[in-house]
Amino acid sequence: MGRLAILACGGALPVRLSEAHPDALVITLRGIDSALGDRSEQHELEKIGALFASMKASDVDRMVFAGALSRPAIDPARFDGMMTRIAPRLMAAMPQGDDALLRTVIAIFEEQGFAVLGAHELLPALVAPSGFAHGPAPDAGVLRDMARAAEILTTIGPLDLGQGCVVGGGQCLGIETVQGTDALLRFVAQTDPALRRGGRGVFVKAPKAGQDLRIDMPVIGPGTIEAVVAAGLAGVVIAAGQVMILDRDEVLRRASDAGVFVLARDLA
Repeated sequence: MGRLAILACGGALPVRLSEAHPDALVITLRGIDSALGDRSEQHELEKIGALFASMKASDVDRMVFAGALSRPAIDPARFDGMMTRIAPRLMAAMPQGDDALLRTVIAIFEEQGFAVLGAHELLPALVAPSGFAHGPAPDAGVLRDMARAAEILTTIGPLDLGQGCVVGGGQCLGIETVQGTDALLRFVAQTDPALRRGGRGVFVKAPKAGQDLRIDMPVIGPGTIEAVVAAGLAGVVIAAGQVMILDRDEVLRRASDAGVFVLARDLA
């Protein structure tokens, strides 16, 4: 078997992967922040042909995309031959949404002979199974809100919009879009509590319908709990087996301290 490559973007996930796989080739892209920047081989997205060549020279046969990946600014004047050839495919996928773009990226790396793995395949303990429960049991109202949020996410999933929804008192208080989870929960925190109709509300996180979980698998972490608490919500519900929990001990400690729950459920 050849070598693993970690394409490391933002957040704690790339760090966890590099700790679990110390012999992996760590790759970062210029213009994208990564905690592993000083331990990585840095490449320019415009010179993707050089990236492919380096991976092959390092005997890489499988790779994982890890961390928060924003769309970096790219300069077409700097494209190498390989990037010039694949750019039309990427540009055609961009208007279709993040999932369509990421599927195209996976296909391009696979065409170069690299098997693309999901972070959850390399660190399976990060994924919570169905029935996982921590904290106070949700009451009937919260369970109704959870079901409503799951219904909303299922409905909008084909539109490739986002992975999170907040419902309180039966009211949809917000849907995650390109701004991300933190922005959604800040918005909910600023919303008039009267709109919750007496319910505290719940944050539900799940992948989009048909999403390829090898890239951009939903993640929660300690910061998610802090934001849920600040928004006055009763807890967090994640799709069982489809959402990673980073720094689980700290997540559960903060949830316990704040009296909120963390549940993993089959939401489909």
